Amino acid sequence: MSDQSTIAVIGLGSMGLGMARSALRAGRTVRGYDVNADALKAFSQEGGLASASLQEAAADADIAVIVVVNAAQTEAVLFAEGGVVSALRPGAVIVSCATISPSEAKGFASRAEAAGMLYLDGPISGGAKKAASGDLTFMASGSAQAFAAARPALDAMAGTVYELGDQAGIGSSFKVVNQLLAGVHIAAACEAIAFARSLDLDISRVFEVITKSAGNSWMFENRIPHVLSGDYTPHSAVSIFTKDLGIVSDIGRKVKFPLPITAAALQLFIMTEAAGMGRDDDSSVARLLAKIAGLRLPGMSEEV
Repeated sequence: MSDQSTIAVIGLGSMGLGMARSALRAGRTVRGYDVNADALKAFSQEGGLASASLQEAAADADIAVIVVVNAAQTEAVLFAEGGVVSALRPGAVIVSCATISPSEAKGFASRAEAAGMLYLDGPISGGAKKAASGDLTFMASGSAQAFAAARPALDAMAGTVYELGDQAGIGSSFKVVNQLLAGVHIAAACEAIAFARSLDLDISRVFEVITKSAGNSWMFENRIPHVLSGDYTPHSAVSIFTKDLGIVSDIGRKVKFPLPITAAALQLFIMTEAAGMGRDDDSSVARLLAKIAGLRLPGMSEEV
């Protein structure tokens, strides 16, 4: 695959926009599509080719990188009338990045391949910052041909690409294990910082100490600054982990594997979403716990 490949990035949210920017910096021709006009405008201002429709973005593209929220959106973007599969050139590769179940990944791959496309099950990790710098981790699986066809996009967007097998579904299986840990760690970090507040500790000092101690985690270090600043602008929304831990829980129930810690974390995210914070940053779990305990964290009103 030539480095002159045309890449269509479908979904220009906090992850997709950063990925598209990384591909632009690498000298690729990048078309983008999103239902959000502001995202399209931002993409266009940086030299990207903003498209008015899925068909326009995908028309004769070599690579389509799908960076939407869930399986339902992935299916609609790919296979609905006017979707990506109907517009891509034959033999083009689809790189599916959403966190979905392994069975859904296998199903999408089968349908894409039946339509003459290659499919790479390519969920991502690293957050918006690494998306913007081109340093994402891809947990990918698919045929050798799919990996080769996707390489111009992967080289531009990834710091690490794990080639985990030749069948779709393997990459998604790795990702759900990651999301189990990520969700549990966020919930634990939020519980810990709210607990520290209940002990009347300086939580900025708690952050300083814990990040140099054995109790630290990547999520504690990444998310607790949002709590300290009282800024819950969504880098990753609460609803994402309601979905992702729900996928983990569904798989566990299907295969009869107990997931008690996942279940507790999932309930915290569900409670936070039910309290009206589903679209806020996932560190809002700390706000929920503070409200329950009658505590104030930075950015919270006088009434708790």
